[in-house]
Amino acid sequence: MLHTLMKSPFETNISFLISMLKKSDDFLALQDGVLIALADNIFLKSIVLSPVKLYLIKEDVYARGIHKNISSEFVLISYIHFVSLTLKHKKQMTW
Repeated sequence: MLHTLMKSPFETNISFLISMLKKSDDFLALQDGVLIALADNIFLKSIVLSPVKLYLIKEDVYARGIHKNISSEFVLISYIHFVSLTLKHKKQMTW
């Protein structure tokens, strides 16, 4: 399953989201969801310890000016790669 976080992690039940993640899943943050990757935020440790691959939309990270402050555990991708993830995962959950 592809889990996409579009809202700020402060507006989402991140604990529940993380409890839903399985090893075969991927996690993608976009729009205000990219804030989850900020270094030293309260959600970072939990999401990094989850069993999934972590992705961020590069354009959203740069649009918010946070590219120098994100965790190296996340892979920056383009919207083209986002399409590839949606093709890989027939099931998707938007948070």
